Amino acid sequence: MSPDEYCQQKAVQSGSSFYYSFLFLPPERRRAITALYAYCREVDDAVDETSDENVARTKLLWWRRELAAMLAGEPTHPVTRALLPHLQTFKLSGEHLAAIIDGMEMDLTQTRYLDYPGLKRYCWHVAGVVGILSASIFGATRPETLQYAEKLGLAFQLTNIIRDVGEDARRGRIYLPVNELQQFGVTAADILNANHTDKFEKLMAFQTTRAQQLYDEAFALLPAEDRRAQRPGLIMAAIYRTLLNEIERDRFHVLKQKISLTPLRKLWIAWKTYVRG
Repeated sequence: MSPDEYCQQKAVQSGSSFYYSFLFLPPERRRAITALYAYCREVDDAVDETSDENVARTKLLWWRRELAAMLAGEPTHPVTRALLPHLQTFKLSGEHLAAIIDGMEMDLTQTRYLDYPGLKRYCWHVAGVVGILSASIFGATRPETLQYAEKLGLAFQLTNIIRDVGEDARRGRIYLPVNELQQFGVTAADILNANHTDKFEKLMAFQTTRAQQLYDEAFALLPAEDRRAQRPGLIMAAIYRTLLNEIERDRFHVLKQKISLTPLRKLWIAWKTYVRG
């Protein structure tokens, strides 16, 4: 199996909404974004699929060394071997790639966030920089496009947090800011015990409004001349916003189940968004 085939398999197996946006890219950009996605998945799995914290830290340290090896032109892993040819072509920053590992390591040291600024810092590491790297691969000619992509990444991560409240709680993590839990009268025990209440619904409606505003703010930043190149990001946004609307329509029953869209619906949204430009 070639490095590119390994990354492709990783993307397909994940079932992620991101995969559907890759389908409409030219071959080289598609290989580059698939390699970047596989890199993010590998680093994320090093934490999420490891129950022993020391083992997870060892894996992340290995990835830091592998990243350094790739930047030196000597990668050994299929993902970094696939990613290497695209670093210079699309101006992918080693600092940004390292920041993703930093974000995953934050999950080992912090399971609560006191306020939104603290959560936003975490989101920048695990999603904002991914947005910047992705936009560079898609084609960005203006600095505003990278600002759009960074904000869009934050909107995606907040959507993930809303969707995964119950799943994250079962892992002992609550990403919803502590001061906002207090504001709406929801306790950590309510989240950990999957106690769905009217107060919880109001809290989640507040989180959803913030995410929707971020999508709108991101779109307002995207220059018209880069809009066509950035269609993959717009496809992802259309899928994620549809998911967010579904969660809201279901009255935020996310503590005991994970709400998702079918692959066919994701493909339909992707095609429709691509055609509309």
